Amino acid sequence: MSHPGFTFLICPDSRLLQAHMEGLLSAAKADSRWERHVYWGDEEPPPRFWEQLTLQGLFGTPRVLVARQAHMWPAAIWKKISAALGHPSEQCWPFFCLEVAWERGQPKIPAHLAKLRCFAYAEQQGWIWRNEGLTERGLRRHVQERATALGLRFAPDALEQFCASVPVAAQAVENELQKLLLLAPADTPPSAASPLRVDVAMLATASWSPDCNVFALIRHLEAANLPAVWKELERGRRDGDSLIFSLLALLAREFRQLWQLLAGEKVRMPPAETGAKLQLARRLGFEGLSQGLALLMDTEWQIKSGRRSPEQSLDFLAAELCRLFARGRS
Repeated sequence: MSHPGFTFLICPDSRLLQAHMEGLLSAAKADSRWERHVYWGDEEPPPRFWEQLTLQGLFGTPRVLVARQAHMWPAAIWKKISAALGHPSEQCWPFFCLEVAWERGQPKIPAHLAKLRCFAYAEQQGWIWRNEGLTERGLRRHVQERATALGLRFAPDALEQFCASVPVAAQAVENELQKLLLLAPADTPPSAASPLRVDVAMLATASWSPDCNVFALIRHLEAANLPAVWKELERGRRDGDSLIFSLLALLAREFRQLWQLLAGEKVRMPPAETGAKLQLARRLGFEGLSQGLALLMDTEWQIKSGRRSPEQSLDFLAAELCRLFARGRS
């Protein structure tokens, strides 16, 4: 048999899962002559499914059998599948997609499925692929890899803003990168040899991108440069609602990273920034960092409770943070 008897793909991100499956099929030279049949776990498998799973024959057409959300099938169905997989068909390559959430670094696979003989055998043969999906930790690397493959090269600020704002889902990343490709001149399509440079201004193609450079705004806040803060805020004034919530999310991440640095933990960030960030964390201390986090929580509560408008909250937050960071400098 030129391919595994069957394959389990365990990943909550459907695009990553499908991309890996396509890679396996390509490596096995499963070309367009292979029939593809897709079934879903929210419905009981029809008779046709069992025929395709078990059908043997010398001259049958090779087929790929894809079971999406297969973890939703009850134990009785999985027992029947496990028995059928004891004698796999050479003309059929079944893919069972377990699109489950992960917890503490492990997929939450139903117990009745994890105990099956077919699952244990697949584990022994290396026929199980596990991936926890796209996370904030791996988002930057994924964006860079896909951008390079598509012929895009991000400016540093643009990459930071893109990664901080785009939804953490491979399909969302792909959609936004494809939008950026449309900005390339028609006569010179981007390539790895001649990539399209993406700057902050080009991110306006995304509905989630604020008008102002939010990373420049954070740098001005940390420098306690209030005039520069007001100037940057004015650029995004008409987008006040979206800007305040984007800013709150980014600042929360910033304060968490500063806390981790001060506590001696390893933080993923460009090496050139680590020294300055550590100095800032030491100037503020745990007390100052706690005050900053409390300020962010209070600002969000003021908006959601209706006590302040988003625009009022943005101005208040900027003034208070400048005061906090200035005190840290003194």
